[in-house]
Amino acid sequence: MTIFGGRGSTGASGRDGTRRACRTSTRATRAAARMRALIAANAPILLATTLGVAAGPALAQTFGLSDYSGAELFDRFCAACHGSSGRGDGPVAPTLNVAVPDLTRLAERNDGTFPAQDVRAVIDGRALVVAHGPRTMPVWGYEFWVEEGGDIEAERNARELIDRLVRHIESIQETMAPGGQVR
Repeated sequence: MTIFGGRGSTGASGRDGTRRACRTSTRATRAAARMRALIAANAPILLATTLGVAAGPALAQTFGLSDYSGAELFDRFCAACHGSSGRGDGPVAPTLNVAVPDLTRLAERNDGTFPAQDVRAVIDGRALVVAHGPRTMPVWGYEFWVEEGGDIEAERNARELIDRLVRHIESIQETMAPGGQVR
């Protein structure tokens, strides 16, 4: 006879006369032992994951613009307008009131010589380049300076970032061969 009439209730007897509570207790003990073994086996993984998640923000703070290559800087700051290949076909380009220049043809338009100083001045943007007309491009020299901390060291870092961009833009120069083929 069971106390509450339910099968497997405390104090219930099975057909063979054994107490179900004992069987249930044994199953629970085995399940708990398996769970402890599973946790113990995976503890190093759980610990590493927990520490990795906790360290995530600290690691993100140590990764700054100075860790970017010229290509990565270009993708992050320039590709929206100039396109990932530098041809002036970025997703934002159609919304602008000015034509976005094809940066792959700067050397070609300058008699075969890449105009590094002019490109540097336009990217920096802190010195007015009258020949280029009104400025529609962000003043990256200032933005990089602020991002890097706004001090003397930040100025050096901003110049280095701009130099990386200039070198990247120089690396994507294309020339037209006679007959209109890109070299």
